[in-house]
Amino acid sequence: SEIMSALSRRSLLTGTALAVGAAALPRAASAAAPLSAAQGPGVYRYRLGDFQLTALYDGIWLLPIDDRLVRNASGAQVNRALAAAFLPPRVLPISFTALLVNTGTRLVLIDTGTAGQLVDSAGAMLGNLAAAGIAPAAIDTIVISHFHPDHINGIKSKDGDRVFANAEILVPEPEWTYWMNDANMAGVPKPVARYFLNARRIFKDIAKDVRPFKPGAEVAPGIVSIPAYGHTPGHTAFAIHSGNQSMLAMSDTVRNPYLFARHPEWQPIFDMDGPLAVKTRKRMLDRAAADRMLVEAFHFPFPACGHIARTRGGYELVPVEWAPL
Repeated sequence: SEIMSALSRRSLLTGTALAVGAAALPRAASAAAPLSAAQGPGVYRYRLGDFQLTALYDGIWLLPIDDRLVRNASGAQVNRALAAAFLPPRVLPISFTALLVNTGTRLVLIDTGTAGQLVDSAGAMLGNLAAAGIAPAAIDTIVISHFHPDHINGIKSKDGDRVFANAEILVPEPEWTYWMNDANMAGVPKPVARYFLNARRIFKDIAKDVRPFKPGAEVAPGIVSIPAYGHTPGHTAFAIHSGNQSMLAMSDTVRNPYLFARHPEWQPIFDMDGPLAVKTRKRMLDRAAADRMLVEAFHFPFPACGHIARTRGGYELVPVEWAPL
């Protein structure tokens, strides 16, 4: 038919053109491209009113877990929650992200990361601070949420040298009272005893330069501390305000969004007072969802910020879209 003849002629012409074009192209390179050994810098900047916030990735800990991870949930329940988040069973990914707040007049660092002193896969915060174009000496204020090693170890290098030479160091008063009191060490489990010893290693010789604050107080212009007890006796979160915008920096209130936002009633063994931590977690997630606030949390997947949506059984993290400044 005329239609089939036209199609045949068109196919012939197209095939001829492709063959000529292919002959004119240079031969493809035969050398194999090497696989990259590293990601790009873990730095993400975003605006909050007049403030500029910078997420500084410190690394990740792929922690093997057993059936004891959650006091009031079985290992099978936890593994189902991991599978629902497309994560492998019996491994808890613990991401570490510090938050730098540039108020326009001060550089405020909230928590300091691991300093490479916990696992080999973490300790990148200082490198990412350098990638962000900021020297440690430029930090004006360090604000600590609580005394677990992944939050305070970055104050000093592995050799014990102070990293942020010009920064004032602010810590929650109830944390200082608890962890620096020798009497509280008596009879605690070995892992917790190590936290006491580590707090002394970090703070003992610089105690005169550490300023405790009462949770609820403003710790820097536009940054107000919030009591968030339960994870530790003095665990503290922060509300950051600039212009008509606010953000809730939840610290460790929600350790992993796919487990403990979706199941806020679960009590992980990381929380020293499980029932109190649950009350704190629900209260903070309720506030974030109701007020549609931007949230940030130290262990959320990088860049560790987003919004909280209420679901039928719990809450869901809605990560921010990667966007230019």
